[in-house]
Amino acid sequence: MSELNTTGLARLGMPALPLAFVALPLYMFWPHHMATQFGVSLGVLGGLLFLARAFDALTDPAIGWWVDRLFARSALTVWRRSLAVATALSVCFVLLFFPQWLLGHTMTMEALLLLCTVLLVVGYAAYSFLSIALQTWGARLGGDRLARSRLVAWREGLALAGVILASVVPSWLGLHVLVSGFVLLMGLSLWAWWSAPRPVPVTLPHLTEMGFWRSLARPWQHAGFRRLLLVFMLNGIASAVPATLILFFVQDRLQLPAASQMQFLGAYFVAAAVSFPLWLRVIRMMGLRRAWLLGMGLATAVFIWTLSLGAGDAVAFTWVCVLSGLALGADLVAPGALLNGLLSEADPAQPAHAGAYLGWWQVATKLNLALAAGLALPLLNLLGYTPGTQDAPALLALSWAYALVPCLLKLLAAAVLFASASVLHKE
Repeated sequence: MSELNTTGLARLGMPALPLAFVALPLYMFWPHHMATQFGVSLGVLGGLLFLARAFDALTDPAIGWWVDRLFARSALTVWRRSLAVATALSVCFVLLFFPQWLLGHTMTMEALLLLCTVLLVVGYAAYSFLSIALQTWGARLGGDRLARSRLVAWREGLALAGVILASVVPSWLGLHVLVSGFVLLMGLSLWAWWSAPRPVPVTLPHLTEMGFWRSLARPWQHAGFRRLLLVFMLNGIASAVPATLILFFVQDRLQLPAASQMQFLGAYFVAAAVSFPLWLRVIRMMGLRRAWLLGMGLATAVFIWTLSLGAGDAVAFTWVCVLSGLALGADLVAPGALLNGLLSEADPAQPAHAGAYLGWWQVATKLNLALAAGLALPLLNLLGYTPGTQDAPALLALSWAYALVPCLLKLLAAAVLFASASVLHKE
């Protein structure tokens, strides 16, 4: 890959901005909107989201397999399919917030729930296709570690911008602006993607003949991928546990209003966004693996101080969020760039199977959040914590689960990464 200029990097990263609207912001605003405006119970909404995401995760490897076959035809074929899928996603996003535009104002609860189920399943499948296609496009461009890191940094930076934008727009301007802004940004990003650099076709005669299961199993035969995925999951769970527990920690341990959570999350994400240029310089000097190890060390050294925080420590916790956000930049850039490096190896078959690799990578990304909740919440219950408690041992258990468990997982991930020099020696 020739060195991409700023315009090329922005065009390749642009679709990540509207796609971010379908991730965290949808979880933040859609359930509240459906419960308050349409009277849907939170239990039903939670069940719908869980089932839709579970189905979504199961289909990711198959979507990756399909993306590989689309790339075997041409990059233009991938873009055309992405245009159709993005249109479907836009329709789903609009109707999720305004189902009355299709069903009318006299809709029954049964019709509303059926429509929401279909919209969530189709919408998340469309989101996964676009995410995998975009990442595969970048992976097929190849390049040295700095070029790959810059590409990932632009994509992840624009995704962070999308999370921040989608998180504040509803409160300031309303859901109508959020929805119309999503549709507009999706259209602009597809236009940008159309004019972005295209990967050189990598077509192998046996690709279309390879069976579905054999194609999906190929990534697991790569020792470097297995090791990198293990590090990615351990580190991802370490980051997802605090995200799962932050509201409990802010309200019960720090005894601060729930609304202050947005202040802390804003400091965290903004710090991560501004850290990308710094981490690119570190990667240039140290390489991807060592830079990621440095980021893990910084995150652990900073976050462990959360154990000492108590009631009213808002300023101290803000600094923890800012410094942790700076460390997050390494987590966002290094793993994707390392994965793209594995797909740019001398074996000419690797790039042709990039979609299969990224399909499994997406499964791991979604499992991180599920496993974090599955580990942290039962652990807290076992240790005697219940929301709203002021019992000192229970609050200490909350601090352990919020800060100590993630730090231990982060150190374990760093140890595995440190021991992976033989399979990631080029980075």
